[in-house]
Amino acid sequence: MTTVLLIGGGGREHALADSIDRSPLLTKLYAAPGNPGIARLAECVALNPGDHDAVVGFARSHDVDLVVVGPEAPLVDGLADSLMAAGIACFGPSAKAAMLEAAKEFARDFCARHHIPQPGYAPFDDIAEAKAYVRGRFNGGACVIKADGLAAGKGVVVAEDEAEAFAAIEMILGDANFGGASLVVEDRIHGTEASLFAVVDGPDAVMIGSAQDHKRAYDGDKGPNTGGMGAVSPAPALTDDALATAWRDVVEKTAKGMAAEGMPYRGFLYAGLMLTDSGPQVIEFNCRFGDPEAEVVLPRLKSDLLSAMLTATSGGLGHVDFRFDPQVAVTVVMANGGYPGAYETGGVITGLEDDQPGTMVFHAGTTAKDAAITATGGRVLAVTALGDDQAEARAKAYARVKTITWPGAFHRSDIAAG
Repeated sequence: MTTVLLIGGGGREHALADSIDRSPLLTKLYAAPGNPGIARLAECVALNPGDHDAVVGFARSHDVDLVVVGPEAPLVDGLADSLMAAGIACFGPSAKAAMLEAAKEFARDFCARHHIPQPGYAPFDDIAEAKAYVRGRFNGGACVIKADGLAAGKGVVVAEDEAEAFAAIEMILGDANFGGASLVVEDRIHGTEASLFAVVDGPDAVMIGSAQDHKRAYDGDKGPNTGGMGAVSPAPALTDDALATAWRDVVEKTAKGMAAEGMPYRGFLYAGLMLTDSGPQVIEFNCRFGDPEAEVVLPRLKSDLLSAMLTATSGGLGHVDFRFDPQVAVTVVMANGGYPGAYETGGVITGLEDDQPGTMVFHAGTTAKDAAITATGGRVLAVTALGDDQAEARAKAYARVKTITWPGAFHRSDIAAG
């Protein structure tokens, strides 16, 4: 039997906790810090993931068999390295392997070395040189500017013209809050975005699902970019041929390439793809499950996730194969008004207990206060439903959304409408 410590407290971690809780191998689940939704499945503990000694000490004193790290920041900070050095199994990549997400230039150079399809790019640490490159390469200045580091989802600017590109360059290179003193300028590529997810253990990788996310805040893909306002799984745009190509040319090459370079990857790997006319190309890698993609992918998983994670930590992933519910899943994110900008918090949420068949609610930004659940995050809840097709799943998700409310709540009304 297995005692697990889950690091994180968002919607992704609630979905992970739900999947882990379904395993017959689980004896005890701890979550740090967890949230009110996770608290129904796990014992939530006050533990700072940045204090590696405290995490290691807790794991030892509570006989933890496996630590599962949800968010990217502790992984980039080397929490997995500290745990493994202490002899504690951890499902999550090392700090070196997590550079696939944390360092955009590293990820682009890695793809170039291993012939993984991607847009053209160039790195810069000088404002004048970056502007000169944009002026010389892009007619009109339409390009993508990415801060070379973690920037909490705010380090990417899709520039429509030269003025916007220049403003992004000045903002990123002139502001240490954007993860460092360098950036990457990329060609803009066109197509449909989709995400492909894998469990990786060194050179071996097993597919754990696909999704299409809705990033813009408002209906019709209008408004600012967000962490994600909803998703559908499996990704409708990933045809069998596109999926096979992406798996072969992106995921398998990445797993084998990282292992060959002496930094084997272990954990969830998120490949953000653009499905172009010439085939799938990598937009970005994440060193963890996506959010809200975890909330839409994991409910379809019929296999034992905990067993697979334990197997991955011991080098036996090549014998694992995941089974999925044939139904479609749709997730609608409910957020506080004003998100992704300034938003008010503290609204009391009602309707959470109104369960409906085939639906589930994952807590992303909530707090328990005086026997009530309050909305304290930007993205507050992720409402997921399963259906025989996309239309049915969508209808069930929105039916559940209508039963939940709090002052200032908002959501998009067109998730998975296409």
